[in-house]
Amino acid sequence: MALDRDHVLRTAAALLTRKSTATMDEVAKAAGISRATLHRHFAGRDALVRALESLGIAECEAALDAARLDDGPASKAIRRLVGAIEPAAGLLAFLYSENQLFEGDEQNEGWTRIDERIAALFRRGQQSGEFRIDLTPAWLTEALYGLLASGAWAVQEGRVARKDFTHMIVELLLGGALRRD
Repeated sequence: MALDRDHVLRTAAALLTRKSTATMDEVAKAAGISRATLHRHFAGRDALVRALESLGIAECEAALDAARLDDGPASKAIRRLVGAIEPAAGLLAFLYSENQLFEGDEQNEGWTRIDERIAALFRRGQQSGEFRIDLTPAWLTEALYGLLASGAWAVQEGRVARKDFTHMIVELLLGGALRRD
């Protein structure tokens, strides 16, 4: 029987978003495969995390495309982006906490592409007069990441209803980012 890599990755993502300290044994059990099979495909936790990173980047880029960042007002594009990224927010929250992904020379260039696209959206909102200009696009991008991760953790812990995820993130982010006259 061939290993369904996507199933294993999505199962690992679901488990690790709930329990970031899960062992490879726990990941294998959750995926319904043996530890030996898991290790044949992912030499260790680092290899599994790197594969999850690729999945997370792909999910982010798909959400960025789906959000149509260049259409209409920037604030509406932010709302679309948060809504589109919500299904992957738990995985992104897990990846956000994996420091080795963001240190050193081996950082995946996919994160840079994502950063640039989101910062460009904030810059567009500033140029149109929609967003405050005293907050840099880089800072607004980081703030969005932090809110996405915090929102995912709050939903996971049952402190926030999943249906409120997009509304709460967008309202807090834009409430602080919108220019006041």
